[in-house]
Amino acid sequence: MRLVCACRSETGPVRSRNEDRVLCRPEAGISAVADGMGGWVAGDVAARMVVDALARVPPGPLGEMCRAVRAALEEVNAALLQRSLVHGPSGSTVVVMVAEPPRYRILWAGDSRAGLWRGGHLSWLTTDHNLAGEAVRLGRMDDGTARRSHLASRLTRAVGVDAELELDEVGGTLEAGDRVLLCSDGLTGTLSDAEIGAALAEPDPERAADRLMAMAVVERLASDNVTVALVEARARA
Repeated sequence: MRLVCACRSETGPVRSRNEDRVLCRPEAGISAVADGMGGWVAGDVAARMVVDALARVPPGPLGEMCRAVRAALEEVNAALLQRSLVHGPSGSTVVVMVAEPPRYRILWAGDSRAGLWRGGHLSWLTTDHNLAGEAVRLGRMDDGTARRSHLASRLTRAVGVDAELELDEVGGTLEAGDRVLLCSDGLTGTLSDAEIGAALAEPDPERAADRLMAMAVVERLASDNVTVALVEARARA
């Protein structure tokens, strides 16, 4: 099995700068999306530090890569906290996919998401680390309502916020034809699951990524930056 990745990132028509960053290294078994925290100082710097650190994670056995990802993000977390003493607070969400096909793991902090597209169905692998996500987990709100709630902007976890970085982790086994979508909340806050699924149904991952961006940025005039990394599993010829 081999992996291919299509990635896109747009500032959008409302924001003045893009504070998202994306990493696509399917040949090295790692892809990621980071979303710098809006309203904080230099969110783009925080997101870039996250992605740059992940880009240095060497390929290897899945367990070793997961440990390396955690170590890299903990280092960035400490650096951002130190930087905040001089420049003010800055932070970033992160969602990372590491893979040793067919096995994969997802690690994340914040509200950037990972979803699995299999057999024409999209299922989210991650839960949002924000106050709206907490309401969903407690059964007080459904996901669609949560994504539109003002509580969605209140993160409970991110890189660069707390002395101890908490990362959640899930994993599974890929099948040929599976796609894993990593995205910032600019996508999920603009498009419904049905709309995202309609774009993911495009037969080519590059076209699917283009369709997601066109729907969110051009048709819906997304109020936030929009970033996607779409990883597809293919059987080796």
